[in-house]
Amino acid sequence: MKTIHFELNPKNNSWLNNLCGQCDENLHLIEQHLAVEIGHRGFIFKIFGPPVIVELAQQFIEETYMAASDVLDIQELDMALQSKRSHAQSVVNLDGEQPVHLKTSKIQIKPKGPNQSRYIRRILDNTINFGIGPAGTGKTYLAVACAVSALEQEKVSRIILVRPAVEAGENLGFLPGDLMAKIDPYLRPMYDALYELMGAEKTLRLAERNIIEVAPLAFMRGRTLNDAFIVLDESQNTTPEQMKMFLTRIGFNSTAVITGDITQTDLPKNKISGLRHVIDVLADVPGISFTMFDNRDVVRHPLVQKVVQAYEKYESQF
Repeated sequence: MKTIHFELNPKNNSWLNNLCGQCDENLHLIEQHLAVEIGHRGFIFKIFGPPVIVELAQQFIEETYMAASDVLDIQELDMALQSKRSHAQSVVNLDGEQPVHLKTSKIQIKPKGPNQSRYIRRILDNTINFGIGPAGTGKTYLAVACAVSALEQEKVSRIILVRPAVEAGENLGFLPGDLMAKIDPYLRPMYDALYELMGAEKTLRLAERNIIEVAPLAFMRGRTLNDAFIVLDESQNTTPEQMKMFLTRIGFNSTAVITGDITQTDLPKNKISGLRHVIDVLADVPGISFTMFDNRDVVRHPLVQKVVQAYEKYESQF
């Protein structure tokens, strides 16, 4: 760990107040994102943390100070810090571990934060992996990215992406078309991730050859999935029986990642979520990993993080 001292110039009290924010709230936000400790007396600052990170934090504070002639927008500051944190993560993991990068034929994926890095590392090291937490934390995207990377490195021969066909609090009634046309809306988010990671043309070509299969959970019964990378998304909408059925499909040389958010279950109120149930059942089984995300891991618009926090605070009252 390292401590650095520096002084802001030119000295301008208005800029300093705008930089620090009310009760130093802006400085606390920088501390939260970059995992450093910041102290200051007037224009003299002290930063404590990992050597490379404290230098990035100093650079960010100096740049922000020079742009602080007006009151800083907290949401813009949050977005800028997310970008700075992503850059810091590419240099050194904020927990002191070397970061894990995923590369596909189209893009390179860098984990945003130590929890994402741990998630990827556990997927690479374990046969069955659970990613549990709120929307916007990268659970599904990173799982699909690991699947694409494994396929392109020929570690597996196919990718199977699975979702339960449960409507999100709506009753859509009759849907026209054949079976695939009816279930396609439930599976669309999986295609979106594949298109970004591999390109639409390559995805469709591999899908035609059944190297990539996107299917509803009901299609898994009775199968044994060997030499495959399997991702079960929105698993909070499975029943315990469905979760057990899915987990017992996994064959030799296969990896499974199960993602979901136990706070957003769309099952009928009298049904227990298979994801909530499996946490208790498999918590101590070797070869199975659980990565728990929270609102601090949200990497979408900063308002999404605030929405998650607000719901958590409200629901904790009951």
